[in-house]
Amino acid sequence: MSEEIYDEYPSLTLAKENQEQSIAPLKLGERLKEIRSRLGLTLEEASQRTGLARSTLSKIENEQISPTFQAMQKLANGLKIDMPQLFEPPKQKVATGRRDMTRNGEGKPHPTQTYEHELLATQMLNKKMMPFKSRVRARSFDEYSDWVRHDGEEFLLILEGAVRFYSEFYEPVEMQEGDSVYYDANMGHMLVSCSDEDALILWVTAK
Repeated sequence: MSEEIYDEYPSLTLAKENQEQSIAPLKLGERLKEIRSRLGLTLEEASQRTGLARSTLSKIENEQISPTFQAMQKLANGLKIDMPQLFEPPKQKVATGRRDMTRNGEGKPHPTQTYEHELLATQMLNKKMMPFKSRVRARSFDEYSDWVRHDGEEFLLILEGAVRFYSEFYEPVEMQEGDSVYYDANMGHMLVSCSDEDALILWVTAK
């Protein structure tokens, strides 16, 4: 997908970032250490449960050696987990108490041919949601070259004016101030203003 498409639709940026972040090499040692810590086991206790030497477990966790299939069977049996759990990526640790406030009118402007976006909470990294307000400039379905679609789910709230919400598998529907819709963003969708003034909307995209 071209960079121009990402520029046109900020909601695609989150999908792109999430896709890039999800492609990471498996670190079996890190995963094993996470499981052991979650179970509250010391290396010695894990050694007693699995029958593997403490030094062997330490070397596996520090990526100094790769466990054999037989060793992985012992790990799974001793820790009472299914073997596929050893290959799940470790859960990302997220700091608690994060906050990113955006004062009215102080979002990051991002104008396009069909929308005038104002990106919100732009200082916070690794967000699970991307919120932004948009002025809907488009007045006709024909102003779009194709459906907008991307990974994740999306929530839309009409703040001012009225829009016609087009979606790939449903009839177009008019939405007034205060109306909202939650939908699968993999389904083609687009908006046009149908009020005298360009409508103002709030969009929240989540992976």
